[in-house]
Amino acid sequence: MTNQELQQLIEQISLEQFGQPFQHKTRFNKRLRTTGGRYLLATHDIEINPLMFSQFDLNNLTGIIKHELVHYHLHTRHLPHMHRDKEFKQLLKQVDGLRYAPRISKMQNQKKYWLYVCEKGHKIYRQRRINTARFVCGDCKTALKLVRYDYLNNNQN
Repeated sequence: MTNQELQQLIEQISLEQFGQPFQHKTRFNKRLRTTGGRYLLATHDIEINPLMFSQFDLNNLTGIIKHELVHYHLHTRHLPHMHRDKEFKQLLKQVDGLRYAPRISKMQNQKKYWLYVCEKGHKIYRQRRINTARFVCGDCKTALKLVRYDYLNNNQN
């Protein structure tokens, strides 16, 4: 599915479920990791996690779209639009949208990490990149070298 097809799907769902047009932009955002989508308050745009389309069926995707459209339509009408608000919960239930996005299997079991090795062979795993010119191995105080950036299963920690 392309961004243009996603735009058409959201416009169609907006007209059918809410009776109002969606007049802003929508796109896939691959940087979204733990959420199914998001509504941007400043621009009124909607971003959808592409993994919601590739890993799940169309029903989950439409549920996420309905959730984001509830934020959109309440916010554009100047009504309470946050998850805790009564109006949000009522409209979400009325259109049968998803309250929570399904868990993404890729992100459940894996974390990205940076692997560094010192001159004496000690391995250091980091979630954030470090400046090898400033930092040295904590065990032997020798220089570090970046080996790779990859996934590490949580059960291997």
